Amino acid sequence: MVAVDILKFPTSSPADTSPLTRLSAAGYNASDILAVIGKTEGNGCVNDFSRTLASAVWEPLIPKDAVTIFSGGTEGMLCPHVTFVVRQPDSKPSGLLAAVGHTRDLEPHEVGSLAHTQAVAAKVASMISELGVTSGNVQLVLIKCPLLTSAKVAAIKAAGKTPLTTDTYESMAKSRYASAMGIASALGEISDGQVENSLHSGAAYSGRASCSSGAELEDNHIFILASNPAEPSNGLRAVSGVMQDAIDAATVLDLLQKVRQDGGRVVQVFAKAEADPTGQVRGNRHTMNTDSDIHSTRHARAAVGGLLAGLVGDPQLYVSGGAEGQGPAGGGSLSVVYRVS
Repeated sequence: MVAVDILKFPTSSPADTSPLTRLSAAGYNASDILAVIGKTEGNGCVNDFSRTLASAVWEPLIPKDAVTIFSGGTEGMLCPHVTFVVRQPDSKPSGLLAAVGHTRDLEPHEVGSLAHTQAVAAKVASMISELGVTSGNVQLVLIKCPLLTSAKVAAIKAAGKTPLTTDTYESMAKSRYASAMGIASALGEISDGQVENSLHSGAAYSGRASCSSGAELEDNHIFILASNPAEPSNGLRAVSGVMQDAIDAATVLDLLQKVRQDGGRVVQVFAKAEADPTGQVRGNRHTMNTDSDIHSTRHARAAVGGLLAGLVGDPQLYVSGGAEGQGPAGGGSLSVVYRVS
């Protein structure tokens, strides 16, 4: 078991590593870091180089077994920041446990495929077992997964294979969904026999998955956050739910009510957001999917980010666009980390 603390700090750019100084002032060293999870101010699409830059500057500064997970897009009121997940010293128990890991590198033709899902499912299941918890203790599984670039599509064709899609932007969605199905399988939200059908139907989802795709990696970076069944006392806690749509304030308020009942203070919120693929929000037509100027994922991040920032009172939130398989269509998974003193 790895008991953890979670801290977050603002950044001035994707290349800003000064939060390490503030982490040190809080009593932790770079060697204590399990994960650096950040929001960067790129477009969150295929050519978002802010994610690549952030990964490139942070990875040499953290342990080799740590992971980086950067999500591009700070539209609306979302603010760039990094969240550190650090190991607690042995003398400091925590209400939260965490594990980090990597799948093997995926071949380009495997991105978004059954092989992708199986690799994620096997690794997540193994990590949960190593944590010594059950799937019911898991509050969040956060994954950074690969996407297809034009060069990868060309390489697949040159090898005589067929890519799942030749549209690089669409490959982001397919990769996210394959990763989410791997999480759902590992958590028992879908059975092994349902995995392949789920990939074809696109109808299944995990309520605790958060997947973000990028061109800066070939494998899947995985972060698991779980409640510590042996440590119900003061310290960090987490509660999770599922937003049914982009304006589902009721679910958010329910989770925040739990935080207040425990006398807690919100540390971080992890949320997924997407434009409802039906083109409707509670019977009203929306135009997020038909805007030729701005991708729908950017609209969704801004909308959900604004809702959450207003309700929480904090714009430094991890809101990731594209919620395929991460909550119901048009909605998204939601996890709130809070501290009880």
